[in-house]
Amino acid sequence: MKEELRRTPTSFLRYMYNRILWQARMIGLVGPRGVGKSTMVKQHILRQPDRERWLYISADNLYFYNHTLTGLADEWVKENGEHLIIDEVHKYKGWSRELKQIYDTHPELQIIFTGSSILDIHQGAADLSRRALVFQMQGLSFREYLKMSKDIELPTYSLEEILNQKVELPLDFHPLPYFREYLSKGYYPFSEQPGYELLLQQIMNQTLEVDIPQYAGMNVSTSRKLARLLAILSESAPYKPNMSNLTVELKVSKNDLPDYLVYLEKAGMISQLRDETGGFRGLGKVEKIFIDNTNLMYALKGSRANIGSVRETFFYNQMRVNNEVVSAKHTDFRIGDSIFEVGGAKKGSRQLEGDPKGFVVRDDIEFGHSNIIPLWQFGLNY
Repeated sequence: MKEELRRTPTSFLRYMYNRILWQARMIGLVGPRGVGKSTMVKQHILRQPDRERWLYISADNLYFYNHTLTGLADEWVKENGEHLIIDEVHKYKGWSRELKQIYDTHPELQIIFTGSSILDIHQGAADLSRRALVFQMQGLSFREYLKMSKDIELPTYSLEEILNQKVELPLDFHPLPYFREYLSKGYYPFSEQPGYELLLQQIMNQTLEVDIPQYAGMNVSTSRKLARLLAILSESAPYKPNMSNLTVELKVSKNDLPDYLVYLEKAGMISQLRDETGGFRGLGKVEKIFIDNTNLMYALKGSRANIGSVRETFFYNQMRVNNEVVSAKHTDFRIGDSIFEVGGAKKGSRQLEGDPKGFVVRDDIEFGHSNIIPLWQFGLNY
C-alpha cells in the first residue's frame, strides 16, 4: 500500500473529489475504466492525518484467493482500523453480499469501494442501495485537461454563465489548439503516458471482453457481438436507432438488443440521447446513440472520424454531467428551456426559428456574441 500511495499524484484533484460526502459510512465510486477512480481514493488517504487507520486493497489482490472480504474487515477492526477501501470491488465474487455483512457487523468501520459503472448497485442481491452513497464519475472535462496536462487554470462556469458570455480568458491564452488536442487525447487522465491510443484500445477490449460479459453472464460469442455492435454504431454515430436493421446485422433477438445497448452505455462505451417523454431522467425514448466521448471516436475511426459528429459528441458528453440533456424537435439538443444547434465556424441559426432561448454552438471560434457560443466553452462546466 505504501508504495502505491507514494506513486500517487497529489497536485490535481478531479471535479468529483469535492462532491463526494467523504464522511458517509459506506461510499461507492463507480465509473468507466480509466477515468481515475483508484487515483482519487488514494489521494483521499494521502490527505488524512491518521493514515495508519486506513487500509487500501484491490479486490483482485492474491490475498483473496484464500481470504474473504469479511475476514479482512474483521482483522482490520481488531487492529483498530477505522477505514477500509476496496478498489475494483467488481472483481470479487459476491462483493455486494459481503459488503452488506461488513456494514451491519462493524458500525464503527467506514467502507469505501470503487467499481465498474456496469455494476447495478441498486439491484444488487444484498440491496446496498439503502446503505451506500454511490457517486458516478466521468472522464476529464476540457477545463480539467487544461489544468492537469498544461497547468492552465480556468474556473468552472455554470451553463447560465456560459450562455450569458461570462467566460473570461487569461491574457494571451488561445484555447483552440488545446481543444483540438483534447478531442483526440484528453478525456482520460493518462493522456500524457506513452502509447495513449494503445491504452485506450486495451480499455475497450477489457470492457467488451471481460467487464460486460462477466457482469451479464455472457459467453465469448456474445462479447464478440458487443464489439461488432460498437463498430456498427461508430460508423454512423450519432446513430438514429433502427432496431430491426441492428438485430438482422448482429443476428440477435429484438429482446436482447436493448440490453446490449444499456450494457455499453453503463460501461462508458456509448451514450444514448433520449427525448423528454420519460418524465424522469433517462426514461425517455432513445433518439440518437453516440459514441461516449470524442477520444473513443478517434480510437475507433482515426482520421475518418466525422468532425460534425465529434462536435455533437463533445457537447453532449460535457453537458450531461451537470445537466439533463434531451433531444430537441428541430435542433440538436435541449437543456431546460434552451435549445442548441451545434456546428462549425459558419453554422447558421435557421433551425432556431427565432427562439429567444436558442443558441448556435460554433467550433473554431475563440469568442462568442449574442446567441453564438464557442463550442470549447462548454468544456468548462465541471
